[in-house]
Amino acid sequence: MAKTRLACLLTLLSTHCYFNVLAVVLRTNNESPWTDEFDKIELSCLIESISTNNPRIEWKKIKNEGPSYVYFDKKVSGDLENRAVIREPATLLITNATRSDTAKYRCEVTAADDQKSFDEIVIDLVVRVKPVVPKCSVPKSVPFGKSAELSCVEEEGFPKSQYQWFKNREEIPDDPKTSLKFFNSSYTLNSETGTLKFVAVRKEDAGDYFCRAKNDAGYSECPLQKMEVYDIDVVGIILGVLVVVVVLLCITVGICCAYKRGYFSSQKQTGNNYKVPAKGDGVDYVRTEDEGDFRHKSSFVI
Repeated sequence: MAKTRLACLLTLLSTHCYFNVLAVVLRTNNESPWTDEFDKIELSCLIESISTNNPRIEWKKIKNEGPSYVYFDKKVSGDLENRAVIREPATLLITNATRSDTAKYRCEVTAADDQKSFDEIVIDLVVRVKPVVPKCSVPKSVPFGKSAELSCVEEEGFPKSQYQWFKNREEIPDDPKTSLKFFNSSYTLNSETGTLKFVAVRKEDAGDYFCRAKNDAGYSECPLQKMEVYDIDVVGIILGVLVVVVVLLCITVGICCAYKRGYFSSQKQTGNNYKVPAKGDGVDYVRTEDEGDFRHKSSFVI
């Protein structure tokens, strides 16, 4: 009985070994590698077992538009041409990774002489991109007690940037209640969108502000910008309005007086505009050349 069991075990082992030898089997050291932009990265595709001497090796890049060749017929092509090489037997080495290389890659090996003639592995590559200098917007001056909004935007970094705000070189916490220095401030900070909103600014909120955009690849900061908080001069505003009203009243009164005194009449009474009186019976009037008056031409007829 013991000999029978041993014989069966040996048979199973030999059969397993036979099929392993006649099967192509792949593995990878890292299914989800990452690198920073412009660095090199290795996508490992290791052949654990194979019988075929010259297997066909292919690499494909898989994106939403569909797969495309990056290694075919023993040549690197497509997006990785001149930027990648194959390390024996099937590992793909990218020498200068760019943000467009972020994608899934599939290593395919076809071995015609093996019982299991095909195997593949998929590797998910992420190329991290450092944020560029963010665009920051800080109001130069804000009235005391009024609202204010500071914004910070950066769209180049990958993964997506997170944002931090600093006042006078000190980081502003997400929650003002967690810091004694900012405890009385009334603001909300959104680290996802980069906005810092003050509900009602105080004198203590004045200072030099800047924003930092950061991700796993690094960070960038915008230049310092000063925000001032000033008091609204209510008395000055009222006096200014009164002065304007008084000036307008004076102008109005002056115009009315000018009209009454005839400074704005369109015509003046002159000798040339003298109207000839209506003729009486038997009287003729003749106008002289040098004077604007009239004299009798003939006497009355009775």
